[in-house]
Amino acid sequence: MGFPDRIERTVEIAHPPAKVWAALTTAEGLGTWFGDKANIDLRPGGSAQMTWDGEFTADMRVERVEEPTVFGFTWNIYGLPDDDPRRTYVEFTLAPAGGGTRLTVVESGFAQLPEDAYRKAYDGNTDGWAKELGELVDYLDAA
Repeated sequence: MGFPDRIERTVEIAHPPAKVWAALTTAEGLGTWFGDKANIDLRPGGSAQMTWDGEFTADMRVERVEEPTVFGFTWNIYGLPDDDPRRTYVEFTLAPAGGGTRLTVVESGFAQLPEDAYRKAYDGNTDGWAKELGELVDYLDAA
């Protein structure tokens, strides 16, 4: 059975691309709107890590950095054991839109999963991106 392989969300943000870029690619930004704490080595092949509530950790590998328009990383798949080698790829694309930014996030790689793991990961991340992008906008509006 085939599954949708990707989640895609686009949001219009009333802030310039440089400000959105900093929120996506700095430890301060990621550790405020996305996780509770973060670190990042912003270069292809660099590592990044986010922690939530001091308990759940996401290890990421920076794959693409084209400042200020494209930032991409791979990370472990929600619901799989930490040592599972499968990953999804997340890519943020920023484009000027009026006085603000059109931000598109695409997460792909879900079709590699068996049905039981797919549903948990795909549904969890679909809900997660809706929530997290709202938190990104709130973070930028408060800054």
